[in-house]
Amino acid sequence: MGQHSPREVARRLGSGLLSFPVTHFREDLSFDEAAYRENIGRLGEYPAAGLFAAGGTGEFFSLTPAEVEQVVTAAVEEARGTPVIAPAGYGTAIAVELARSAERAGAQGLLLLPPYLTESAQAGLAAHVRAVCAATDLGVIIYSRGNAVYQDTTVAELADDCPNLVGFKDGVGDLELMTRIHTRLGDRLTYIGGLPTAETFALPYLELGVTTYSSALFNFVPEFALDFYDAVRTRDRDRVRRHLDEFVLPYCAIRNRRPGYAVSIVKAGMKAVGRPAGPVRPPLTDLDDREFAELATLVKKVN
Repeated sequence: MGQHSPREVARRLGSGLLSFPVTHFREDLSFDEAAYRENIGRLGEYPAAGLFAAGGTGEFFSLTPAEVEQVVTAAVEEARGTPVIAPAGYGTAIAVELARSAERAGAQGLLLLPPYLTESAQAGLAAHVRAVCAATDLGVIIYSRGNAVYQDTTVAELADDCPNLVGFKDGVGDLELMTRIHTRLGDRLTYIGGLPTAETFALPYLELGVTTYSSALFNFVPEFALDFYDAVRTRDRDRVRRHLDEFVLPYCAIRNRRPGYAVSIVKAGMKAVGRPAGPVRPPLTDLDDREFAELATLVKKVN
């Protein structure tokens, strides 16, 4: 892709749909690098604005730090010029190590996921972000979700203190908070929709300055995912509603049946289109046979 500044990368990410590929595992749950590389090459044939390797959909939480670097390196080598964003997370020390690992692997940016388990005050979250930003020259996107919900005042302070903080990904769905953040920071950051099956929120979020989102559907129905994104960006509400009715909402109904299915259903979708990515790693569980059959029937309608 060449060398681009963090803000240039962030602007590119905000210009189109974002790919969040699954991580391929063999039946013994080891990383299947050859299958992963083949899939990244396939997805690279479609016009995504960025590729987030080993993110939430890519089961970051189940990977070792060494595996994360292996996955990110493979994505960089197969991405055909698409910016690759690497993950960082867990405690601050490990997140700093993962940030440095991302640079070694050739990533163009960093997605900072919530810290592991612990609850923390805004001052602690801010210190966590500052430490990671200081450890890398890459642009950093913070993921506000779970035990790491960043308030607008915290985000504004971090944006002042950390020049390479370039993005804010929302996994909370608090419209008032998003309004406050966007009003305070305007175009200082790139805003990314990060709720599970983000398509359901894409149109209303566009009005809040959230121009892109993480699409897990892009893994197995890329044409549908891109058409949905086009409908959102052109504000074609009838087309958005039609896509929601025919696929997205029935898909979400399956996804909502068990915790963790937001990832499991994506791997099931890969299997349904003849591109299996293996099982999910524990503690996640795969769809059962009946749920898989429902999903496969649904996928046929749009594929």
